Amino acid sequence: NGKRVQWLRGQDGEVWVWVMGEAPGDKPYEQISEELIAERARQQAQKEAEELWRQKEAEITKKFRDAMAQEKARIVAEKWKIEMEDRKAAKLEEEKIQEELKKREEEERQKGEELIRQQEEIRAKELYLSLKQAQQHSQHSDDDQEWEEQLRRSKAADEERSHKARRARDEYRRQSLRAIQKGRVAGLSHLFQGTNLSNDQESKLNNSVSPLLSPTASRLVNIWERPSRPFSRDVIIRWFKEEQIPRRAGFERNTNRIAQWFHG
Repeated sequence: NGKRVQWLRGQDGEVWVWVMGEAPGDKPYEQISEELIAERARQQAQKEAEELWRQKEAEITKKFRDAMAQEKARIVAEKWKIEMEDRKAAKLEEEKIQEELKKREEEERQKGEELIRQQEEIRAKELYLSLKQAQQHSQHSDDDQEWEEQLRRSKAADEERSHKARRARDEYRRQSLRAIQKGRVAGLSHLFQGTNLSNDQESKLNNSVSPLLSPTASRLVNIWERPSRPFSRDVIIRWFKEEQIPRRAGFERNTNRIAQWFHG
């Protein structure tokens, strides 16, 4: 039909939009929400109070109308018994009683209004708390969805870290085996010479290392033999610091963080 929408645009050429709370003088969303809830509670309480007052007013009116009718009937009945000279006094008495009844009616009206006002305030507070709880419940539902999303992301990150740790362990094993096969394990013999080894122990250590250093043996068999177990914790620490840390053993790749799988 040829009709189309022409959007307003700002100085930057983008479509002009208004975001609640960003314009000068705008109230925060939380304040607006609180005011709306309080107003709804006040209006509901006022409506209920007006209905209660209509009922109370009708009850008070009927009560005193009946009382006045009964009293008037009693006075009329008694007036027939009073002689003509006493009729004036009876009239004055009737007016006095009616005035007293009106006074009592006004007092009870004031008490009724005060009671209704107190009930209105209590009801307004109850409605406010109820509406506030409903709003918080709605916010908790949104928080639960956000928490589930964070949990899903956390699980995915844990799986990724576990995968990286497995790859780092495999890479470290390959590098260690490659270094040993190239003869770098010979550095162990230099470290172990600083300990008080017996002749038999030195012979075992030399026999375990020398085949790796022997060109003849390396040409015949490409097999790594585990060296003898170190006899000192300090020797192991020195070996790791001098030989393995420079190769970044136990670190995550391309970082200075200790790998999660490393427990040295």
